[in-house]
Amino acid sequence: METKLVLSLLIIVRYELPRDWIAYDRLAILDELMAAKAAMLALTQIPYQRSWADELQKVQLKREVAGTSRIEGAEFTEKELDAAMRETPQQLETRSQKQAAAAVLTYRWIAQLPADRPVDVALIADVHRRLVSECDDDHCAPGQLRGRDQNVTFGAPRHRGCEGGEECQTAIEGLVEAVRTVYRGHDPLVQALGLHYHFAAMRPFLDGNGRAARVLEAIMLQRTGLRDTLFIAMSNYYYEQKTGYLNALNETRAANHDLTPFLKFALKGVESQCRRLFGEIRLQVTKALFRNTMTDLFGRLKSPRKRALSGRHVQLLNLLLDEEEMALADITGRTRHFYSVSNPQKALIRDLNYLIGLQAISAKRLPDNAGFLISINLDWPMKITETEFFRRMKEMPKGKVYGFLSI
Repeated sequence: METKLVLSLLIIVRYELPRDWIAYDRLAILDELMAAKAAMLALTQIPYQRSWADELQKVQLKREVAGTSRIEGAEFTEKELDAAMRETPQQLETRSQKQAAAAVLTYRWIAQLPADRPVDVALIADVHRRLVSECDDDHCAPGQLRGRDQNVTFGAPRHRGCEGGEECQTAIEGLVEAVRTVYRGHDPLVQALGLHYHFAAMRPFLDGNGRAARVLEAIMLQRTGLRDTLFIAMSNYYYEQKTGYLNALNETRAANHDLTPFLKFALKGVESQCRRLFGEIRLQVTKALFRNTMTDLFGRLKSPRKRALSGRHVQLLNLLLDEEEMALADITGRTRHFYSVSNPQKALIRDLNYLIGLQAISAKRLPDNAGFLISINLDWPMKITETEFFRRMKEMPKGKVYGFLSI
């Protein structure tokens, strides 16, 4: 048994140039392809405001950078990642942070690439140069293909990329020629994922190949309509499903570069990431509707006292819209400046009770009498009518009878 284990560790799967750069079973991937395209269509059709869509894209970029870096074994805390998102590689300390910062700059660069920029050897070299400069260039020449006797192994079981030198040059040229020609007869999603797989399999550079493969995939996905504010973080999916990702790559390699296993796996990622971003955009749409309804209804209150109350109610609702749910103790700490009264806690409880009475928010008691959890009711705009709102507001002077919260 020990002898077999040692031998299995010594076996290296050698790279073979594909006879067909885009071979796969069309029927076998049909369900996954249709599901991915349906999710893409839903995402690209949903209306959104540019301001908060831009904020979502910052989150997507952070997920992408964290995913592509952590797949390669990078380790950093959230604070370190935030610093990498802000700083240039030269301003950071650890290699992992520098790699993340270089990835940020690279993804921001590809977002500005013209859609007709050809995916050729020059573009690939440019992507690699940007990814490894200032972080991996001490052991890997930026943008330079591996030369003779410069070989790399990776994965488990161990795989070997194409031979450095002539085979490496032949492989990368064969791939970009396929992208320019035969790839065009296939669905754009298949093209993007096929490029990802083949680049990762040949490993044309000494380091940074996995990161470069995922950037090249992102470039191709941009050309399907997933660009700018609709960029999806595929590397986040690959990291969360790392075992499945590596297995799909290995299975495709073992099948003589038949892309079917990798396509089935990765298309599920396109679907899941599109649906995830769709859900986040829909949440922002729902919040925008809530704010519009809230501003309209509270803005029509006429008496000075009601207007003063409504101002605080709107502030509270905006806070809860941002957080979605908060412990009462946290709300208390963050709203002290709302109240210039002798007992702000009592005033806060009264205002929250009014909003609960309006059904704009809800409250539930935490276990072990640890206080209350206050949640925004995002479906409120769909339920409240103008008549019902003003009826309830008319009863507000009797708000002390509400027994939802107490002090």
